[in-house]
Amino acid sequence: MGFDFVEILFQMIAFLFAISIHESAHAWTASRCGDQTARMLGRVTLNPIKHIDPIGTVVLPVIAAISHIPLLGWAKPTPVDPRNFKNPVMDDILTSVAGPVSNFIVATGALFILGGIALTSLTGRSAVVGMISGQSGSADSTLFPLSKLLFELMLVNIWLAVFNLIPVPPLDGSHVIRHFMSESVRRAYDSVGIFGLMALVFLGGNLLSAVTRPFILFYVTMLVKILNA
Repeated sequence: MGFDFVEILFQMIAFLFAISIHESAHAWTASRCGDQTARMLGRVTLNPIKHIDPIGTVVLPVIAAISHIPLLGWAKPTPVDPRNFKNPVMDDILTSVAGPVSNFIVATGALFILGGIALTSLTGRSAVVGMISGQSGSADSTLFPLSKLLFELMLVNIWLAVFNLIPVPPLDGSHVIRHFMSESVRRAYDSVGIFGLMALVFLGGNLLSAVTRPFILFYVTMLVKILNA
């Protein structure tokens, strides 16, 4: 089994888990805020089958992984009815940011587990250092596959969180700023959303990389600090 295939497989596993935690966080928060729509549809679950969108979850991520470009995509949107919220504005914002926050929590958890692996033994340290530096020789370590999976989990969750926080409808970030717009501006903002999203996905690769790079650098720097502790 080639290393490239294993890397793509790990990226897809990480992506499926990332979208599952993201969408289930939306559904769980909406439920806590009074809207049971997503819960009744079984969306409060880490089962990726409940969240799969054929294009955003399968086709686009596979193309990205094979092309060695940042893994992007989306899940089936979590159905939310703001009319059921106790506090429509605040609860809509909380439900929207719950997804990205959950991804940052997973990324942070992966970071600390990687740090723990590195501190347990010389073999663990070699696996994590080799994985960060891209030294293929470290793949001989029995801990390298686990380290690689965790690293991909960290990266994919960072990408997904930052991508969804961009204020382009219907991404999560748009649900925050739209509440500060007048009704006429909000209608125009929502109507052009899908075109902005498509432009962002297919034409904004450099922009997405630039926006995400500081967050990835921060996490990698924190991991290096743990290694040097």
